[in-house]
Amino acid sequence: MKIYGDLDSGNCLKVKWVCDRLLRRYTWIDIDTLKGETRTPEFLRLNSAGQVPVVEFDDGRTLAQSNAIIRYLARGTDLIPAEAFLAAKVDEWLFWEQYSHEPYVAACRFQMVYLGQSRSELDTEKVKRGYYALARMEQHLHDARFLVGDALSLADVALLAYTRVAPEGGFHLDGYGAVRRWIADCEAALHLPAVAPAAVHATS
Repeated sequence: MKIYGDLDSGNCLKVKWVCDRLLRRYTWIDIDTLKGETRTPEFLRLNSAGQVPVVEFDDGRTLAQSNAIIRYLARGTDLIPAEAFLAAKVDEWLFWEQYSHEPYVAACRFQMVYLGQSRSELDTEKVKRGYYALARMEQHLHDARFLVGDALSLADVALLAYTRVAPEGGFHLDGYGAVRRWIADCEAALHLPAVAPAAVHATS
């Protein structure tokens, strides 16, 4: 199995983390999106949308979209609850992540990390909606260790990817104690190094 991705992309890291957690063997192929490597004829044959991540399986089939990939890879494992309603709750968070979290938290991070913009240059509406997303997570995690049930699931993997680096997009996490505790718990469960101390506070 080959994973085409960018290690600075949370969407790509989701796939890597799931493979590592499930001990799935893979070859990682770095793709530099800023250099137009997703727009080459060779890459577009893998994914006509011109986006990473993309997984190419041994039989030549390909699959794109991070949440679709991790759902496929994790089928039949403990990352998707066996109980149907809880599995649907995982999907609920996955859809919400792509519609109400990633477009704001990740987009602001992209502006700062990839484009070198300052916090003052961020789209104020994106910042506001990003904080709405973080506030919803904070409220939910105040009384829950993980997002669904009492164990790590794909919901946590998907939301962790950009939440743990939200300060790189200008978001302060100082007032989000439950979210910060959840980040640490997810990192421990996935055997990830803790986010660097410099990323705890948003930069200007």
